[in-house]
Amino acid sequence: MVRVTTTNRRGVLRAGAGLVAGGALAAGCGSTPAAPSATTTSGASSSSTSSARAAGHPATTPRAAPAPRAFPGQPAQITHGPRTRPNVALTFHGQGDPALATSLLDAAEQRGARLTVLAVGTWLDEHPDLARRILDGGHDLGNHTQRHIAVNTLSESAARKEITDCADRLKRLTGSIGTWFRPSRAPTASAQVARLARAAGYPHVLSYDVDSLDYTRPGADAVTRKVAAEVRAGSVVSLHFGYPDTVAALPAVLHELDRRGLHAVTTTELLS
Repeated sequence: MVRVTTTNRRGVLRAGAGLVAGGALAAGCGSTPAAPSATTTSGASSSSTSSARAAGHPATTPRAAPAPRAFPGQPAQITHGPRTRPNVALTFHGQGDPALATSLLDAAEQRGARLTVLAVGTWLDEHPDLARRILDGGHDLGNHTQRHIAVNTLSESAARKEITDCADRLKRLTGSIGTWFRPSRAPTASAQVARLARAAGYPHVLSYDVDSLDYTRPGADAVTRKVAAEVRAGSVVSLHFGYPDTVAALPAVLHELDRRGLHAVTTTELLS
């Protein structure tokens, strides 16, 4: 069982506060758009990845990027997995400061957790090494549109471009369009967006049944309480890279899952 000490928790919070002061916050998936994330140089991104590997990530052959797959019996828009197995999927909007993203991935891997990251295409353009970093950590990597705008409100041609542009980035970087698609600025896809996602190669749209509300910056304890109050076997939890509160909350969230006998797995594993 993972023990989260007060000292460790304060250390994480202090580190997160320093990053906030630097302006490294990502836009959330709420109905009110937040400010765009700060752009970091490619050198900083590469340094973050190198530091993560030096901290204990093995220099192994890159993990093959899986393609999307259909799950018979699952709806076109998936909100949760089977309630009969003790697994949950922690899913993350992929955008924001690469150092925060790496810290969160490190924390998850140290505790044996596997995540699902839905990446924004412009974020992948800025930090292409993070696509491989996510896959090499054993996590799912998917599509969260190219620019993270309100995709359900766009014309058909504009919505198609948001989906396929991000898919193209993923395929160029990893050899696959990614395992999952999630619409931006909405918990579920409109009928048009769901149809366009299928045409792009995504059999399902990935929604969620637990919203952590971490993008509202409520503090790490509030994020932990929100997830703990709603999560159960089969849940798909919505979280975000780019917020220090989320990095600080993750050890406590994983501790609570462990206390309940639940395991954080990829969405592919959750539904398999």
